[in-house]
Amino acid sequence: MPSAALGLVEWFHPGEHARVEASLVRMRELGITRLRTHISWAEYVNEGGEDWYGWLVPRLAGEIELLPCVHFTPPSLSRTGRANGPPIDLTGYADFIDHLITRFPGMFDAVELWNEPNNLLDWDWQHDQDWLLFCEMAGAAAYWVQARGLKAVLGGPCPSDLAWLRLMGERGLLGVLDAVGLHGFPGTWDTEARSWPGWHALIESVAKTVHAYNPALELWITETGYSTWRNDPFAQLGRFLDVVDLPVQRIYWYGLQDVAADVSVQEGLHFDERHYHFGLHTEAGAPKLLGRLLASGGVELVRDIAAAGAPEPGLGKPALTTIRPALVTGGAGFIGSNLADRLARNGEHVLILDSLARPGVEENLDWLRRRHRGRLSVSIADLRDTQAIADSVRDASSVFHLAGQVAVTTSLVDPLGDFDINLRGTLNLLEALRRRQDRHHGRAPSDPVPLVFASTNKVYGDLADIRLSHNEDAYLPIDPDLRANGIGETRPLSFHTPYGCSKGAADQYVLDYARSFGLPMVVLRMSCIYGPRQLGTEDQGWLAHFLLSALQDRPLSLYGDGRQVRDVLEVEDAVSAYLAARDHAPSVAGEAFNLGGGADNAITLLMLIEEIERLTGRRVARAFHPWRTGDQRYFVADTRRAQEVLGLSRPLGWREGVGRLKRWIETERPHLVRQSEPMMGGAA
Repeated sequence: MPSAALGLVEWFHPGEHARVEASLVRMRELGITRLRTHISWAEYVNEGGEDWYGWLVPRLAGEIELLPCVHFTPPSLSRTGRANGPPIDLTGYADFIDHLITRFPGMFDAVELWNEPNNLLDWDWQHDQDWLLFCEMAGAAAYWVQARGLKAVLGGPCPSDLAWLRLMGERGLLGVLDAVGLHGFPGTWDTEARSWPGWHALIESVAKTVHAYNPALELWITETGYSTWRNDPFAQLGRFLDVVDLPVQRIYWYGLQDVAADVSVQEGLHFDERHYHFGLHTEAGAPKLLGRLLASGGVELVRDIAAAGAPEPGLGKPALTTIRPALVTGGAGFIGSNLADRLARNGEHVLILDSLARPGVEENLDWLRRRHRGRLSVSIADLRDTQAIADSVRDASSVFHLAGQVAVTTSLVDPLGDFDINLRGTLNLLEALRRRQDRHHGRAPSDPVPLVFASTNKVYGDLADIRLSHNEDAYLPIDPDLRANGIGETRPLSFHTPYGCSKGAADQYVLDYARSFGLPMVVLRMSCIYGPRQLGTEDQGWLAHFLLSALQDRPLSLYGDGRQVRDVLEVEDAVSAYLAARDHAPSVAGEAFNLGGGADNAITLLMLIEEIERLTGRRVARAFHPWRTGDQRYFVADTRRAQEVLGLSRPLGWREGVGRLKRWIETERPHLVRQSEPMMGGAA
């Protein structure tokens, strides 16, 4: 769990009741019980302000240890007519804080006096150039805070300014305080990138400065964080670990959630994009890597993953190494980890590029690292991080592109994110490979790097034009050739759902880069792949999800009537196909192949449930729901062309494959299996 000194920063505004409740849920998941939030004096006196804070403060204080940062003068009481101006009556600020302590007794043990008072947007020092007004106002407030038995904390200056702190000491303010706040955002703000001394040096210099005026002063980091605006969530881990063990009394990390796109920051709406990406969670509420790791395993898991992603000396630097790894994007995922394992077992060095966005994939990464020390390197990065992509392809001998947003349902909730990852991310990778080849043009370079792209059968749409017979068992094509062989690559493309559009467009970009730039790139349009290391969910990886649900005695939700038909392929056969596609890439560049179990491994959902009941001896409870957008009644891949051109072997039969997966779960994931009495009277 996180350090007891660790808290979070999150600002709430009137009417955000739902966001407050969601934030409390996230804090419980994170195991963090301290929160720094603001109480705006200006908002408080507005219509509805007292009611808002009358709900907010008790609601927060009922679950967490609250640090209120009290700031912003009501414009009607300000000398400048603005919220950052000094109050006309300087004692009004102290009176307001005294009111808050009286109204909310016992709900906080400290009060922070203003936020970033040396920042012109927070305190208009142009009307207080000698800081006498601020010191008089804050000093009176500190007196009342301490008189009421609470700690008085000076808001952290930003940027850090020792001369300003020294002036606060000379004015006598430091002598009436209990703690001084520090703010710092190394790696995010340009000014800090040029002048940042490092946390230890900053703490030492601040302590030396303020303790000359008050040796008892505590140092609190009241705001620090890292913006992932460059799509580099792994870097956020490093900045977090830089502060979590610092020798200060408290640390507040900013923030819990990204600022919403329609919210204006102090400088203006999207004045600086960095402001919008500091959260442990995205605007939509999805956890970023740091947030997910803290919730899953606390600070120690963050340390483990940060160590796993630390760059190896020399990798990616041609002057220092001759390593030419096979790059597997999404290499910590289900297919990617099995592919990486096979490559390493075959003697190749493997570079995994994965954002670890999906819960649980760190277990696959740990498994690979334990099995293949010396043959495995890791880059924890996002497909949208163009520099990380360029670094990863620099020395690659081949590329297997499996990373992406994988669920239709997620694409319907966040179409823009789906587009950004699946299409823009793929284009980033293609451009990096093209530019690498251009840099070698005219020299004696390495051969072009082959790429195999994991596409999907969803590029063929919902297949609504195919006439199907519908009996009590399955949906099957009336056309005898389709019934015997399945859907071939000559089928016209028809993108349905945002996921289908993003993957389909990426599919076409890969094929066109092969045609337009002469690059050896191949597309595999996959049906349902299953097998060991699959983290099956209702949204993706349905076969493993069905089996896991049965082993845990959880009911299944079936969308449709359960008679929809899919062909399924065991992951070892899929891995063999990827390797064959790479080996044949120079001769089949610009071509797409359907990859699945074919007609011999075509099953309905109800057939799978019946087999699972036979294997487990458990009755599988199920509930039926309406069809989902884009669901296909029938899809079976015609794999004859892939078998002929790529030389693929006959795939494993689905019943044997499901049995293998069951045994793997029971052996390698026994904690996922719930002991249960076998059902009586056979399968339902």
